[in-house]
Amino acid sequence: MLTDETKPSDFKKSEQADYTHIKGWGIDADPENDPVYPMKKRTNEEHDGYAWDRPQQQAEDVEILKSVERPNLTAVFGTASPPEGVNGAIRKMAFRYSESSYGRWLPLVLADRIGAFEGIISDLKNGHMPNIFAERGWGAKWKYNRKGFLVKVALAAAVTAVAISIVSSKKKEND
Repeated sequence: MLTDETKPSDFKKSEQADYTHIKGWGIDADPENDPVYPMKKRTNEEHDGYAWDRPQQQAEDVEILKSVERPNLTAVFGTASPPEGVNGAIRKMAFRYSESSYGRWLPLVLADRIGAFEGIISDLKNGHMPNIFAERGWGAKWKYNRKGFLVKVALAAAVTAVAISIVSSKKKEND
């Protein structure tokens, strides 16, 4: 896998572009209009690019999903939840799309929901009875927003009842 080998010089602008059409662009260009101007020791080094030592490359010991906009691996990355199961397969599919695409973010939201369900199944398989009421924050909702909680429960029950009736009526038609 490629590693991120960016250097401070990679962040320097190679050509001057006109961004004046962007509302608010260059708002901090005038030092007299800068709220931190009297306190900040202005050297304009920030315009020359980043001047930091690159951290040592973190070892890649689990599968890491990375953006299509960034073909290489950053020096440091999170590995708290490597992709696994159905939600991992959905995440892998989502990471084939651009970060600005619904094809990326909607499947990631779905993968989160499926991951929560897979976590409950995993708890049950390992002999742990999850406290779904507390883990979902329903106790706080009951205490601080009882009406909203009851509306949500009623709506969920209605949607479930409609779904069950549709499925059972289709089964009767097929028999």
